[in-house]
Amino acid sequence: MGKLNIYVKWSYIIVASLLAIVSTVILARTLFYHGYLHKHEEIDKMLPGFIVMYVIFIITLLLPIIGVYGARKEKKWALIVFTVGMILCTLVMLNSERQQLTIRPEIAERVKANYRGFLPLSNASMNDIENLKYIQMELQCCGLDQGYQDWGYNISESCLCLQDSTNPCVEAPKNSSLSHRKHDQPIMIYKEPCLRYLIQLALAAINFVIGIEWGLILIWTLSVVLCIIILCQLRQKEDTPPVVYSAEAKSGNYSILTETADYS
Repeated sequence: MGKLNIYVKWSYIIVASLLAIVSTVILARTLFYHGYLHKHEEIDKMLPGFIVMYVIFIITLLLPIIGVYGARKEKKWALIVFTVGMILCTLVMLNSERQQLTIRPEIAERVKANYRGFLPLSNASMNDIENLKYIQMELQCCGLDQGYQDWGYNISESCLCLQDSTNPCVEAPKNSSLSHRKHDQPIMIYKEPCLRYLIQLALAAINFVIGIEWGLILIWTLSVVLCIIILCQLRQKEDTPPVVYSAEAKSGNYSILTETADYS
């Protein structure tokens, strides 16, 4: 069994420990969101995704523990288990990345279909109206598809432009429900519809998830490479100094160091 390079060994231990910490954090957040959304109407559709997250990050939490044990004790079987397991997890994550990149163009259509179900706003449920009002205040927009026109006469007060607004504003129609608020100056409301910002927000969330997953894949790949290097070092035989025999090293080939004393 060969001798491990101390720098490679500790680099692997640090990367594997970081991997375990990241997996623990993600697993904890997954548990939190699962508990938070357990009463959501579409929890049944989300459940397969939660199960996949649990399986992947429990495995990626256990494998670094096995790998660090293998590196510390120089156990080949533990390092092989880590390498094979992490390669399989990386392949699963790469497949997930491919699927997300494939469905990314569909996200905009899904968001449109979901929020266009609110229209016309005059027939929308109270829950949908309150949700839209919150969106308008947070994203500084008005209406969904056609801007303030989606509200008809009764334009929501959540469409009113704030003084520090960064989004464009327009003057509210004179015949709208907001016209009674001020008569000495025009009433300004947000110009842009919210659907555009909702789509941008959804795509930004997808891009963020994809970026996190690519970061995980890079860490996983680095840990696998370091582990393979350690396995290669363990397979190398230690160099033993060659034994050299000398022709002079024979029995009896020694000189007497002292002479026999003369007692005569």
